[in-house]
Amino acid sequence: MAPSLSVIRRLFLVFWLLLLPAVSCLPAQAAEGIEFVEASLESTDEGYRLSSSFSVELTRSVEDALSRGVPLYFTLQVELSRSRWYWFDEVAVKATRRIRLSYNVLTQQYRASVDGSLHRNFTRLDDMLALLRRPGRWLVAEPSALTRGANYTVAVQLALDVSELPKPIQVSAMGSDDWRMSSGWNRFTYRAEGK
Repeated sequence: MAPSLSVIRRLFLVFWLLLLPAVSCLPAQAAEGIEFVEASLESTDEGYRLSSSFSVELTRSVEDALSRGVPLYFTLQVELSRSRWYWFDEVAVKATRRIRLSYNVLTQQYRASVDGSLHRNFTRLDDMLALLRRPGRWLVAEPSALTRGANYTVAVQLALDVSELPKPIQVSAMGSDDWRMSSGWNRFTYRAEGK
């Protein structure tokens, strides 16, 4: 005698209910690369400050190179432009921040520097990557750089600068997706407040 359809459905349901806790306990695999999370522009007495955050997970090739002592250079770029009906868009602000990440094999410490000046040491890679994930409030323009009340398109990008790698690695990086780490340009609109 064949089992009824309702018995088969109940067995199938019990099977999935038993399997669900086992599947949900598996660790989530983080996506490798750089993804834009959010950004905002703020008017202060010193000028306009950019706050941004990214999701950053190094690919296996990039992390391996870093662990062997190859320094990595990341560029955080911002561009503020205003559209004009009679001509090309006016680019009011272009700024670039360079973040250098390195690992000293002898001391087993990670080191990060921002624009060649701010140096910090880290014992864990994840702590150093937090500097990339949330680069801090960065002064990108003077108070007079934007026209008060005007709308600007703010474009932000964080990317690994492959041109700064040693030449032998550059050659292999050109043809590899592992080395193409970039958030791409992400845009939002900002109305200049000014002081």
